[in-house]
Amino acid sequence: MSFTDIQLEYHGEQSQVAIIRLTRAAKRNALNDGLIAALRQIFETLPATVRAAVIDGDGEHFCAGLDLSELQERDAGQGLMHSRGWHTALDRVQSGPVPVIAALHGAVVGGGLELASACHIRVADDTTFYALPEGSRGIFVGGGGSVRIPKLIGVARMTDMMLTGRVYNAADGERIGLAQYLVPAGQAFTKALELALRVAQNAPLTNYALMHALPRIAEQNADHGFFTEAMMAGIAQSAPEAKERVRAFLEGRAAKVQKS
Repeated sequence: MSFTDIQLEYHGEQSQVAIIRLTRAAKRNALNDGLIAALRQIFETLPATVRAAVIDGDGEHFCAGLDLSELQERDAGQGLMHSRGWHTALDRVQSGPVPVIAALHGAVVGGGLELASACHIRVADDTTFYALPEGSRGIFVGGGGSVRIPKLIGVARMTDMMLTGRVYNAADGERIGLAQYLVPAGQAFTKALELALRVAQNAPLTNYALMHALPRIAEQNADHGFFTEAMMAGIAQSAPEAKERVRAFLEGRAAKVQKS
């Protein structure tokens, strides 16, 4: 399967990790409708062997946001439907079949930050910077950023970014929650792939619960959350793979947690 402006390859034993790389380096990997459609198609058609994915950007930047050169004039209804199309595509990233790790470097701006926020783990290198310039351009986020980004950094910080054009560097971005890992320049992809290979070794049902149940539990009241947790705990531990892993631990065949 071939795509324009995006590269798909597989890595690891039995091709367990999908590597999805934006390849519009000359445009700082700015997002257009074709690239968004390709992302949706990729996540809707991942082979069953894939257990985790990495999203990376070719060149010096992860993604500099919406390609404004391709921005079309739309009436309100057309704009609404266009935004909903992006929502569907990025929901495939967040709520698809496998955990997704973003390898961030250079610009993670506008739609690029929206894409990163749809991933489950974000690894940034020292060159990374974050911004939401939509406010200064007379537009509003339309790829799900107003839902996802406040869950990472809070409404107040996102409001500040959009009102003032504030730019966060890599260290400050990691401090406020835009990334979970910070690595030296040029090492984001290596670290993201390392994490993806580790995640791919987890029991698939546990990964599914972390992707789909945990975010919902976090938004439920305590009583509903406890019940949902109990349901997922019962389902996950009933899987044959889970039973074998617990048995291996009890028999001393599995590694114990060590101080890192």
